[in-house]
Amino acid sequence: MSLRANRIGEQMKKELSDIIGRKIKDPRIGFVTVTDVQVSGDLQQSKVYITVLGDENQRENTLKGLAKAKGFIRSELGHRIRLRKTPEIIFEFDESIDYGNHIETLLQKISDEPKVEE
Repeated sequence: MSLRANRIGEQMKKELSDIIGRKIKDPRIGFVTVTDVQVSGDLQQSKVYITVLGDENQRENTLKGLAKAKGFIRSELGHRIRLRKTPEIIFEFDESIDYGNHIETLLQKISDEPKVEE
């Protein structure tokens, strides 16, 4: 990925956090954290990785709400970031947080087990 795509991704991450947190009033959208934005080299597409506080149902509702508001989010982003064409937005859940928590739980179980001496 190019340096420019990285810079635009970081700028988008900052702006998207603000837009989702303050501008969108959809009740389906819960507490969302934008963890990363990967922009393609040609600046046509961007994958927005998010985490949502809550259960699986809350996560699905949030994704539906964000998909519904995608046009508004993209136009708002276009006003804030000066690009010839605002990248298409694809929302995805950031599985790395859950994966890290799972590994943390496994490590905790291992350290809690009694030591067997030979």
